[in-house]
Amino acid sequence: MAHSLIGASGEYSDFQEILRYLDELTLSDHMWDDGNSLGPKEIHSYLTRVMYNRRNKFDPLWNTLVLGGVKKGPKGDEKYLGMVNMIGTHFEENHVATGFGNHLAIPILRAEWREEMTFEEAVKLVEKCLLVLLYRDRSSINKFQIAKITTEGSTIYPPYSLKTYWGFSHFENPAQGAVGSW
Repeated sequence: MAHSLIGASGEYSDFQEILRYLDELTLSDHMWDDGNSLGPKEIHSYLTRVMYNRRNKFDPLWNTLVLGGVKKGPKGDEKYLGMVNMIGTHFEENHVATGFGNHLAIPILRAEWREEMTFEEAVKLVEKCLLVLLYRDRSSINKFQIAKITTEGSTIYPPYSLKTYWGFSHFENPAQGAVGSW
């Protein structure tokens, strides 16, 4: 049994096209009726090919995709987390991010993530990363969702907002003391 979740940043209409591709893939896989199912690693590989193929046709899908999942394998539960961008660049890692998260959240994750973290500790770490990103881009929305994937299935928790404080003195005049053209 395999369970996967996908997240995306970028153009919503292109993400809908990707979801149509995935619907076709899972339907085709299901019709084989051979007892096997595509795991997160196989789906990630497929998405990598889709993104690279569309890039080579000079019609890229303007998304960065994150795919996570777990599959029961011969060595126990096989966890997987990977990402692929609009030109087909892809990798798998213990933590991934898209957009500005690559620059601001990944260093925090590299410093504080541990293999044996509890779910609650992991959520707190993600919230810390999201607060840093939110304070950097004040126009972004202060609402997100957490998802958890296990061999028993996936759970997508209701959206919630982080508590923020915009009264810091540096927020009042952020350009004060700044050197440069910004």
